[in-house]
Amino acid sequence: MTRTDSAPPLIHGSAPSPRAALSPLPPLALYIHIPWCVRKCPYCDFNSHAASPVLPEEEYVDALLADLDQDLHAVYGRELSSIFFGGGTPSLFSAQALGRLLKGVEARIPFAGDIEITLEANPGTFEQEKFIAYRQLGINRLSIGIQSFQEDKLKALGRIHTGGEAVRAADMARQAGFDNFNLDLMHGLPDQSLEDALADLRQAIALKPTHLSWYQLTLEPNTVFWNQPPVLPEDDTLWDIQEAGQALLAEHGYAQYEVSAYAQPGRTARHNLNYWSFGDFIGIGAGAHGKLSHPDGRIVRTWKTRLPKDYLNPAKAFQAGEKALPNDELPFEFLMNALRLTEGVDAVLFPQRTGLSLDSLNEARAEAEQSGLLQVEPSRLAATTRGQLFLNDLLHYFLT
Repeated sequence: MTRTDSAPPLIHGSAPSPRAALSPLPPLALYIHIPWCVRKCPYCDFNSHAASPVLPEEEYVDALLADLDQDLHAVYGRELSSIFFGGGTPSLFSAQALGRLLKGVEARIPFAGDIEITLEANPGTFEQEKFIAYRQLGINRLSIGIQSFQEDKLKALGRIHTGGEAVRAADMARQAGFDNFNLDLMHGLPDQSLEDALADLRQAIALKPTHLSWYQLTLEPNTVFWNQPPVLPEDDTLWDIQEAGQALLAEHGYAQYEVSAYAQPGRTARHNLNYWSFGDFIGIGAGAHGKLSHPDGRIVRTWKTRLPKDYLNPAKAFQAGEKALPNDELPFEFLMNALRLTEGVDAVLFPQRTGLSLDSLNEARAEAEQSGLLQVEPSRLAATTRGQLFLNDLLHYFLT
């Protein structure tokens, strides 16, 4: 696919002042966005679109590889540590299409020997033969969007699968050869009680996933729920759900390592850990975002053309814009990711990933420690238990 040069990337802001060179560069991951769903859920604010009866698989794979070609200048000899197919519902694509895409990616960037390749899937798109074929392609991790196992809650969320299909999807994932999979589960659902929420968690735990993403439903702008809000549980009930749910997960060996992520030992999501530790990632696909570091110290965020029809239009550029992060924004950019981790990060990671001196955080760090939101630990940057609950307040100290 050819692209014209008539729509150059937008560059926002002035060039950042000099900072230390970044050596070594952070690990490199790849995010691939497939924007189609069977139906748009009323709570969803992701870049997803209702699929037509026939998806433009071939054209979209061609576009993804051409898009990747334009980002190869920022690889600098690195290999891919992880790949994540997000959406939308990537499992709507055939194994043949994803296989051609993965071969094209590997021909351009070498894969690490232990690369993690994750595919998002919904229970309504599970087909045993298709998922066996996915596993044979080298996809070695699934993230299954369950949200709830209860029929009334699924209906309220606009989901197209049943609770029984959700259970079968997890069983089929294991039968297809996936010994590493995540279940995505929400709480704080319309009219949900503490008992309802814990019943969902118990069912999820019984399916023995290696990883659980368990997070509260929030009402986001530009969604149906934002304009027509459902009745959600009271704050006291939400707090009870959070406390009881975390205790239940810990009891069954799922350690919380991030705000909404729980894993069995050795089964944390490496792709997401790369985000949270301010690693690099190329983003390809409609609306995909990327973050890329350069040896001279520049750190650039990129975003791609959002609408699928525009992304597939050869007359339009893949990249819609980019922003070189200035020094004064880097502390917040780094910490809004790192402080999501329950144990935070080693403090030396800040200068390694930003090129800035750790001393540049001293004033804000002291104020955050005095507030009781940041741990007083010179060798680490980590929120206190209270800081994890009030993360926005903690991050405010690092805004300039």
